[in-house]
Amino acid sequence: MAKAIHSMIRVLNEERSVKFYEDAFGLSSAERLDFEKFTLVYLSNAENSFELELTINKGRTEAYDLGDGYGHLAFCVDDLAAEHKRFEDAGYAPRKIVDFAPGGETLARFFFVQDPDGYEIEVMQKAGRYH
Repeated sequence: MAKAIHSMIRVLNEERSVKFYEDAFGLSSAERLDFEKFTLVYLSNAENSFELELTINKGRTEAYDLGDGYGHLAFCVDDLAAEHKRFEDAGYAPRKIVDFAPGGETLARFFFVQDPDGYEIEVMQKAGRYH
């Protein structure tokens, strides 16, 4: 079987992005590889072995066009309301908490927030298939 190991996003400012993912999700640098034209930073935490790879293309000054193909990255947390407040207090401007209950039964509770480059991130309450 295949094992998911990382997801990659391109970011403009390494320091700003690393700080956001550290503060917001407790991710820290597992490895940093610096090359002539780009830098790769692998972020992870003790929750699992999946990593977020940040790619910083040197000399790039314009924001990336996120297009209409990117969906979102998702994290699950123990206390969604507490995390939402923590994000608000940190100035990350999370959107409102949603109770997704299309048939009357709650399937998921979540909110979305954008990282410094505009990538959408879903923060979900641990429950159901995400426990």
